[in-house]
Amino acid sequence: MTAVAKELTDEDVIEYLRRKKDFFRDNPDLLEELAAPGKDRGRGVVDFQQALVERLKSDKSNAHKVQKELIETFRANMSNQSRIQTAVLVILEAETFEEFIETITQDLPVLLDVDTITIVIEATSKEVPFINVAGMRFVKPGFVKTWLGEGDALLQPNINGHEEIFGPGAGLVKSHALLRLEISSNTPAGIIAFGSRNPDAFSPEQAIDQVGFLAQVVERCFRIWLDVSV
Repeated sequence: MTAVAKELTDEDVIEYLRRKKDFFRDNPDLLEELAAPGKDRGRGVVDFQQALVERLKSDKSNAHKVQKELIETFRANMSNQSRIQTAVLVILEAETFEEFIETITQDLPVLLDVDTITIVIEATSKEVPFINVAGMRFVKPGFVKTWLGEGDALLQPNINGHEEIFGPGAGLVKSHALLRLEISSNTPAGIIAFGSRNPDAFSPEQAIDQVGFLAQVVERCFRIWLDVSV
């Protein structure tokens, strides 16, 4: 004998919803198809249900917003990662030490979408015996510690570029990222500095893993070109 499906009553639905308290939270789209009770149902009923409906709609909207932001962040990270990988390959293609420095200070700003990149090295004079190449800036001993303290990086928005770091391009810089360069225990302290005219391009909340990796590549290339060990 074929079983006859039981017709659901209002009580069945009510009992089901009481047992499945998250039903409308899990199925917010259904609320848009339901008819809310009119004002004649009593004071406070409409307000309560409407508040519940609006909250669930808001949760759904917020979820979509978060999802969109996650996708955009993922795409931005993928884009930045691709830029860093390309920059590393370009650095490794340099055939001379001079070309290596030129690549960092002239080619990488275009690849990384910043306005200027400089390499700053501490020195007791205007020249370092083993580094005498255009495109590098020399500062007094202690300069790196003044800026970075004991840290490895400093990211600051809404600033005026520092001339000792960015030279003639300092006027363009409105945010910067400064990363420590530890070339060797026998070489002076240094910084690789990224400057942007966008005041919000760099901020302390940003992760530095990708640009930090680039700084580590630059350190290792310095050791190779200068034939020094860690």
